[in-house]
Amino acid sequence: MTIALYAGPGNGVRAGWWSILEPMREDRIETATAPLRDDIRFLGAILGETIRDCEGPEVFDLIERVRVEAFRVRRSEVGRSAVADMLRDIDIRTALPLIRAFSHFLLLANLTEDLQRDRRRAVHVAAGEPPQESSLAATYDKLDAARPDGAVVADLLDDAVMSPVITAHPTETRRRTVFDVQSRITDLMRQRQRYTEYEPQYAEVETKLRRQVLTLWRTALIRLARLRIQDEIEVGLRYYDLTLLEVMPRINADVRAALRARWPQYELLRRPILRPGSWIGGDRDGNPNVTAEVVQRATHRAGAVAFGHYLTELVGLEKTLSLSARLVAVSDDLARLTAASFEDSPQRTDEPYRRAVHGIRIRLTATAFRALGEIPADGVDLGALTAEVEPYATAQDLLDDLAVVDASLRASGDGLLADDHLAALRGAVETFGFHLQGLDMRQNSDVHEQVVAELLAWAGVHPDYASLSEDRRVELLAAELGTRRPLLGPGARLSDLAAKELGVLRAAKAALDDLGPDTVPNYIISMCTSVSDLLEAALLLKETGILDPGDADTPPSSPAGVVPLFETIEDLRQGAQTLVAALEVPAYHRLVAARGMRQEVMLGYSDSNKDGGYLAANWALYRAELDLVEAARKTGIRLRLFHGRGGTVGRGGGRSYDAILAQPAGAVRGALRLTEQGEVISTKYAEHGTAYRNLEALVAGTLESTLLDVEGLGADAEPAYELFDELAELARRAYARLVHETPGFVEYFRASTPVAEVGDLNLGSRPASRKPTSSVGDLRAIPWVMAWSQSRVMLPGWYGTGTAIEQWAGEDPERMAILADLYRRWPFFRTVMSNLGQVMAKADLDIAERYAELVEDVALRDTIFGMIRDEFDRTVRMHAAVTGSDHLLADNPALAESIRNRFPYLEPLNQMQIELLRRRRAGDGSELVERGILLTMNGLATALRNSG
Repeated sequence: MTIALYAGPGNGVRAGWWSILEPMREDRIETATAPLRDDIRFLGAILGETIRDCEGPEVFDLIERVRVEAFRVRRSEVGRSAVADMLRDIDIRTALPLIRAFSHFLLLANLTEDLQRDRRRAVHVAAGEPPQESSLAATYDKLDAARPDGAVVADLLDDAVMSPVITAHPTETRRRTVFDVQSRITDLMRQRQRYTEYEPQYAEVETKLRRQVLTLWRTALIRLARLRIQDEIEVGLRYYDLTLLEVMPRINADVRAALRARWPQYELLRRPILRPGSWIGGDRDGNPNVTAEVVQRATHRAGAVAFGHYLTELVGLEKTLSLSARLVAVSDDLARLTAASFEDSPQRTDEPYRRAVHGIRIRLTATAFRALGEIPADGVDLGALTAEVEPYATAQDLLDDLAVVDASLRASGDGLLADDHLAALRGAVETFGFHLQGLDMRQNSDVHEQVVAELLAWAGVHPDYASLSEDRRVELLAAELGTRRPLLGPGARLSDLAAKELGVLRAAKAALDDLGPDTVPNYIISMCTSVSDLLEAALLLKETGILDPGDADTPPSSPAGVVPLFETIEDLRQGAQTLVAALEVPAYHRLVAARGMRQEVMLGYSDSNKDGGYLAANWALYRAELDLVEAARKTGIRLRLFHGRGGTVGRGGGRSYDAILAQPAGAVRGALRLTEQGEVISTKYAEHGTAYRNLEALVAGTLESTLLDVEGLGADAEPAYELFDELAELARRAYARLVHETPGFVEYFRASTPVAEVGDLNLGSRPASRKPTSSVGDLRAIPWVMAWSQSRVMLPGWYGTGTAIEQWAGEDPERMAILADLYRRWPFFRTVMSNLGQVMAKADLDIAERYAELVEDVALRDTIFGMIRDEFDRTVRMHAAVTGSDHLLADNPALAESIRNRFPYLEPLNQMQIELLRRRRAGDGSELVERGILLTMNGLATALRNSG
């Protein structure tokens, strides 16, 4: 049974609240959106019936009245107070289901939009149209047209890597349970597409969907307790079973085959280009919950996922490779594998492949037991064989055995079998090894300084390291890095801080020993400002056995590279100088040389934005990359950049493919890492199709930025850079006038946004601020950005840009023409303006003004909101002048359609949040009011999709 949809209010009949497209004129709805409208009507009808059945007709009717009024507000038929007046003083027990209703609808709207994107891509492919931008097929066409020299390609792609790094930085508001129900609804909606409503399967699918929507409605949206870091580890690992274990190796194999077909004389991509990473369990900067036990759990749980997958695949191979020795010849190498397999079943006497695979499974089981202390599912009960079976020393040894099976199959003409499950397994082992993902270690440089000072004092090297000048520190640290002598003996007595830090690194060393050298590939130094910051980290790696400094006859070695993280505007400006100075220290240069002259540098998007504003931060990052590329050229290092991007534009977010193409020439060179965090992870990697498209876009962008001239500036590069030096400084000053110089700004921010409540949302294990403070500088970037998103100001994604452009160009049409030309030609500027348009389109300054009314100081409110409103209007005008379009989303019609559809449903959530914040700040500390605030935050984050 379905609910009939009524005509809109203009026809004198009440509209169903679920009809998201009701306010849109039919002549504006493209034929292509018909399936989307059908999906939304279908799910909306089910949700509407579910709410009426569960909550009663009175609640349902209230929701409907609010919905109708929200659409009237959106059409400017009534003022903004219309919805606010309906919700003022609403009973909290009535308010909660109302909030949940609009939140659930927006969650279902996300789902239907994702399905629509899948359909549109399928139609595009079926029509035989050219490959879409950001697809690998389009990249191959560009490479074929450009025909870069093979020797250059081989050099640029030497040890090529694109590494998405999953972090626990919390902006994902959905509970895992809600996420799982949504996934089941998605699967059922795909099934529904296969049937007509007259087929019996259609009714079966509808019944199943009703069950899932009912489950969704009866499931709490928000967590009662903050996530533990152990939970975050498991959440991060679930994406491997969902998609990554299958999709990553497939892309790696496809890319390798495509590139080697074009340049067959070179053995391109000897290692897989896609290699995953993680921070969850290794990032202890400001997170006291990361301990040695957590590091052990994170690495060994990841290893268990890898071993478990391989053993399951080997079980499948045993079942399928039933080839008989009476019918097929096998290679001598395969025969040796078979003979050493411990398989003595008489039923398999003439099944050499099954016996060989079983032997591989036994050895892999022994390997897992040695590394993890347990046997994963689908492992073999070793029993008496435990002492006889030799575990694999490395993942390459396992690959060698699998290669024997592959070669034997191909030699007998059975390559078709080798190309199936065996090829998938080989690709997985090659991609994930025994470690699954590289776990980065990260800590703040201030902590390193304290720990190193304590170690040096205990060892009698120097009693007061902190008092030394930078030159003296470097001299002392370099000397210590030149000897294998440890600073501590077994009986050393340390502070809790030093003991914990060394314990974490010793756990990392144990993981490296158990799971291989790729288990902990990087040691990242937050707030790195000096050469001594790099050397302190290296000394701690040496003290815990990860770094061997070598001697006169032996070069140093370390599986973990030392990675400086430059975060503030000033640190970004000085980053290249700091790196060059470090490389001039012989001890550090020897370490980098021993790693093939490869040096990674991390760039921080969040703190630089909070420090200097959107345009200044973006340009500081670009300038830093230019400087680092030049430093790499002078010093001979192979530079790899690691981009610490968040989900929202204010933290470096936006379309990853565009962001990669927007890098300076020479900044990629086949190697790039970037963070994936919060709700972005589930959006990108929860479904096979979306995971494939997002990962191929990362690889496509990396290949194009490496092998093609994508900057497009030519001889105009230096004048463009100088122009942006001016623009960025103007933007920084405008931002600073508001954020750093206006008295009372922090008070305004705390009163006019739910920043205090962000910390109550139980998003993750990390505290919301580094320390108790009233300073913007000490706030973490996530609550800073998320609070502005909730209040619909979106300030970190645009403020200061309008003033900069207006002051630079003024009324001079020639200057504006220069900017318009750069916008058309330069991917960096085009991406900056596109992302700015995206975030401003999601802003709503009328709603923001209602939040400003929460500020009791009227003069302060008028001053600061007046500055925000003026700059917003100015930036919209300047965006139009530069891009040549009055529409903020002219280059992103899909997002424009999404915003137009869903924004009326945000109105009640924002208005309800304001009402509940007003009550809480008036003294109503009830649990239900707090829960209502958190529910509105959840709903708004769901609707905005990249809010943190």
